Amino acid sequence: MGEEEEEELVSRVQLRSCASLIRQQQEAKRWRWARQRARGMAAGGAKKEDSCEVLDLAEYTKNQPWWRKLFGQSSGSSAEKYNVATQLVIGGVTGWCTGFIFQKVGKLAATAVGGGFFLLQIANHTGYIKVDWKLVEQDVSKAKEQLKFHSSGSKLSPEVKSRVDEVITFLKKNVILTGGFAGGFLLGMSS
Repeated sequence: MGEEEEEELVSRVQLRSCASLIRQQQEAKRWRWARQRARGMAAGGAKKEDSCEVLDLAEYTKNQPWWRKLFGQSSGSSAEKYNVATQLVIGGVTGWCTGFIFQKVGKLAATAVGGGFFLLQIANHTGYIKVDWKLVEQDVSKAKEQLKFHSSGSKLSPEVKSRVDEVITFLKKNVILTGGFAGGFLLGMSS
């Protein structure tokens, strides 16, 4: 080991010990302050000056949950807060989870509806129930007429229109996040 390497190693050790010494001093100050405050409260309450707490920002951020560090407190668009890779990952993961759950729930619903229809057909065929098919046909035709009537006057209510405008604005501001969500959703549906 050369002299330069030894000097570098000694300086690294000194820096590490200096940093740990500073941490120990900060911890000792906190303990002293806590003891003084406890004594003041035991003696009849803390003074107004003693009730102020010093906030160490480095310690505060270490104690924050991971989601606060990731999502933060600001309410701007994700394009302002995160880089492209983070937006794609967040959109892709949430999209995949949504697609996967949508696929499973869709299969369950299709199985339930199909199984219920199958059981009704078996019950009708064996004579347990009688279906008045003319009445069913009349009800279906009434439902078709109502759908045609409602679709001909396709004016949206102001509440629906404002929600649609909000969604479109969100999609325009967060194009990368939306693209990641759409891709993840399709992957989730296919898995």
